[in-house]
Amino acid sequence: MAQHTRTTIIGVAGGTASGKTSVCTSIMAQLRLEFPDHTGFVNISQDSFYRDLTEEEHINIAEFNFDHPDAFSFEEIVNTVKALKAGRQVDIPVYDFVTSARTTQTIPIAKADVVLMDGILIFYHPELRDLFDMKIFVDTDADIRLARRMRRDIVDRGRSVLSVLNQYEKFVKPSFDSYILPTKQHADIIIPRGAENAVAIDLIHQHIKWNLMQQPLLHSSRRSL
Repeated sequence: MAQHTRTTIIGVAGGTASGKTSVCTSIMAQLRLEFPDHTGFVNISQDSFYRDLTEEEHINIAEFNFDHPDAFSFEEIVNTVKALKAGRQVDIPVYDFVTSARTTQTIPIAKADVVLMDGILIFYHPELRDLFDMKIFVDTDADIRLARRMRRDIVDRGRSVLSVLNQYEKFVKPSFDSYILPTKQHADIIIPRGAENAVAIDLIHQHIKWNLMQQPLLHSSRRSL
């Protein structure tokens, strides 16, 4: 049986549109430059694990708070991360933000040495929080986050300006203050300005690289380059 190298799980949290995905993309890009022949780098979004809405919630979807902890299937997320750490294959759900429902498709992940998981509430659940080897919080100005969210939801998700603003005022801002911002205290690293902070991105990349080089399989592979 092939030896399973230790899977490093890194959580990247922050408010909506704070730049979490951009941070993950930047880190992944540096890792792939450093290890061009390696495919074990994976990015997973907590958004994939929005739970199925009830029929009543779908009917009254304008009143559903997608930024509340109850909107996610935390048990499913925990089981997925545990399986990844154990070297088992997982199937990641595919969520459609236009219909606010999961599709019938899934994305299989057979093997991962480094997993970056980003999400607004990944540090909220204690059991999930404890599974991360590194916890990063992306700290971005609230006005910038709102502007980004408006562009994203209007262009990519077909929503109106008024609906975005109403949702932000009624749910997004209160949930950030009550549930998301308090999890900042659990972060090992706080990144101001998100992916624009090249120094922070490089330091994180160097830390991950060092950990990877301690693994015999990757170490020997890197020496042969």
